[in-house]
Amino acid sequence: MGPLIGEDGVGRCPWAGGPGVMRDYHDHEWGRRVSGEAAYLERLTLEAFQSGLSWSTILNKREAFREVFRGFDADAIAAFDESDVERLMLDSRIVRNRMKVEAAVTNARATVALREDGGLEALVLGFAPDEPPGWHDTAEMATTSTESVALSKGLKKRGFAFVGPTTMYALMEAIGIFDPHLLGCFRRGRG
Repeated sequence: MGPLIGEDGVGRCPWAGGPGVMRDYHDHEWGRRVSGEAAYLERLTLEAFQSGLSWSTILNKREAFREVFRGFDADAIAAFDESDVERLMLDSRIVRNRMKVEAAVTNARATVALREDGGLEALVLGFAPDEPPGWHDTAEMATTSTESVALSKGLKKRGFAFVGPTTMYALMEAIGIFDPHLLGCFRRGRG
């Protein structure tokens, strides 16, 4: 399926649907570059929490995630202990999955440790594809790439968790490592 024309006359990737949180995310954030450690850690964390769930679920809980994970400040999350994990497991405003909560703490600690080697942002950017994809329809779209597999391995080697190749591919799309929009989508090529 190629881009769909919405009720507003604008062509978008088909998952953007009608007005609402998914369209807003598509139109204003998905595929745009972010910068800074907290922005990268937030996207990495949210992509891990999304695994097995709909992205709209995560977007609807995003402000609560930002609150409980202290604005995705790596130092603050890295200091979480078991009582913090238990507190988060009782917070119905977020996804309460112990493995994902513990992975968020693990990944914050790994992010802090990675500063000595240039930081999380530099590491992720180092896996940008030489030839960005350009798809006409969703049947052509991939869910992993050579680069996402390599990024996954690189992060795991540095102590990160819940960073499989599919999750890392979604991260690369979300933060604009390459333009993920379909050819014919009004956002294609607009960074």
